[in-house]
Amino acid sequence: MAKVTLPDGSILEISDGTTAQELAEQIGAGLARAAVAAEVNGQLVDLSAPIRSHAAVKIITLKDDEGLQIMRHSCAHIMAEAICTIWPDTKLVYGPTIEDGFYYDIDLDEPIRPDDFPRIEKKMREIVKADKPIFRKEMTRTAARNKLAGDKYKVDNINRAESDTISFYSHADAFEDLCRGPHLPSTGKAGSFKVMSVAGAYWHGDPTQKMLQRVYGTAWPTKKDLDEYLSRLEEAKKRDHRVLGRQLDLFSFNEAGPGFAFIHAKGMIIWNAVVDFWRGIHNKYGYQEIRTPIILNEELWHKSGHWDNYKENMYFTSFDDVSYAIKPMNCPGGCLVYKTRQHSYRQFPMRVAELGLVHRHEASGVMHGLFRVRQFTQDDAHIFCTPEQIESEIIGVIDLTFEIYRAFGFEEFHIELSTKPEKHIGSDEIWDTATNALTNALQHRSIEYKINEGDGAFYGPKIDFHIKDCLKRSWQLGTIQLDFSMPQRFGLVYTDKDNTEKTPVMIHRAVLGSFERFIGILIEHYAGNLPLWLSPEQVRILPISEKTNDYAKTVHQKLKDAQLRCTCDLTDEKINVKIARAYSEKLPLMLVVGPKEAQSHTVNVRIRGDKETKTVEINEFLGMAKSKIADKKIDLAL
Repeated sequence: MAKVTLPDGSILEISDGTTAQELAEQIGAGLARAAVAAEVNGQLVDLSAPIRSHAAVKIITLKDDEGLQIMRHSCAHIMAEAICTIWPDTKLVYGPTIEDGFYYDIDLDEPIRPDDFPRIEKKMREIVKADKPIFRKEMTRTAARNKLAGDKYKVDNINRAESDTISFYSHADAFEDLCRGPHLPSTGKAGSFKVMSVAGAYWHGDPTQKMLQRVYGTAWPTKKDLDEYLSRLEEAKKRDHRVLGRQLDLFSFNEAGPGFAFIHAKGMIIWNAVVDFWRGIHNKYGYQEIRTPIILNEELWHKSGHWDNYKENMYFTSFDDVSYAIKPMNCPGGCLVYKTRQHSYRQFPMRVAELGLVHRHEASGVMHGLFRVRQFTQDDAHIFCTPEQIESEIIGVIDLTFEIYRAFGFEEFHIELSTKPEKHIGSDEIWDTATNALTNALQHRSIEYKINEGDGAFYGPKIDFHIKDCLKRSWQLGTIQLDFSMPQRFGLVYTDKDNTEKTPVMIHRAVLGSFERFIGILIEHYAGNLPLWLSPEQVRILPISEKTNDYAKTVHQKLKDAQLRCTCDLTDEKINVKIARAYSEKLPLMLVVGPKEAQSHTVNVRIRGDKETKTVEINEFLGMAKSKIADKKIDLAL
């Protein structure tokens, strides 16, 4: 007999070798019908997997994120079977899951076009309707190589596999593919899916290899979920920051500098509003601001470790027979500022912030508006502290981060803890100490988090902050990275209580990340309808006719004196045209003034997105508007 501990803490006795499916049936018929996989001692397995000895077990359904990913991975196999059935000469490469879906890379001389998608989907539906059982088969690495001899793609996958036990999955006898798994118990468990697009992709990203076809799909538990997702995609197209950036005259790009954003005057108003708020919050939390050079010599980047671990992403230049690098990160400069004077433990923690301009070489194919650029401003900060101060400083950064996100209207976010990557600097002992410190801080604040094994920075583990926008898209913004290695590399020291020199702990931290990217996210989140405090033009005065132009000018001057960003439309067009133009330019507030308003010293307020208007005295309007701006209110209701 074996004892199984369930997520609620209850314990069940089962026969040794009972499968996860049989356990689900023992727990309840409803759970057994919904089950798609199981988690046994933290490891995801198929429902056919036997449970031996004592184990902690969770039955996975499509309501779980893990279940959704397993279903999408199975859909990738179902799509692969459909493609191989329609195009028998297809050679399969690999097909992982991605955010909201999956893809499969294939080698096929005949191009797959969007017109082919319905045919692929039809065949996929036939496979799902047949409800073919999905079987797992294992063999040694040598046996797997022999089985797939001649298939360079699959043999390469076998050679790259971490385990010496190689697994295959088959849909009854109709289709078999090399795969780690786990998978659905049968094809009939697949939800609603759609083939989305096809693109070119090099094998392992190597442009010297043959161009493959990458077929993308999405899959969701129900048709309703799929329809909602497709609706969000359509809405996202309308909110595309690249389109709105041109329409609202916020920024542009030019072939003279691919991947380098040109921020226009209106865009700079948004930029400066974000910077002003950022500076105010950092002052509140006890940060000092510095500025370091953009270009520093090669020797520095060897010392920091970037040369060995980040060289492919850096730009280089030379003059006076000395090699230099354009900084991809701000931290080495921060270390040099620290070294300019002696430090005592009494000065700790030292919180030093920098809006640093950095450059990173991005491939032309991945650049995307403000979201992926080659030059950006990062809101870095480096905290120098003692080991005893780590936990409290991490908690302080978390509090600051949440306060900033909420000010911009983001209320939904999650945390991820990333651990030691394969390519790293520093000893295992240092990494364990750093990882434990981050874990303790998160647990102290009772914050739920996900662990990303091996996804830390090369110099230390990190906590990443992900926000969700109004379309439920997740964006990774902030990060906290604990670093014991770089202070040692730069010889940073402080005098401790016992009068000995010790190495400080260095906390790297960003909240918004790239300012350019964050502003792009804001534009799409609000569809260009930015909150009043961020809007480049907050108010526009619209006189009904020339007769009230003088009064409109008076109102305009009064608003300008009150530091509101406002304009006055004195064109001779009809008032409806002026109003329509203001709406199209996404103005938050419009003040319509005519003879009646001029006589009563009032304004008729039109609020963006509101059909109702409100007539108020000028001073009353000013008080309400300034209160909204000062409090960073998202809604416009006065």
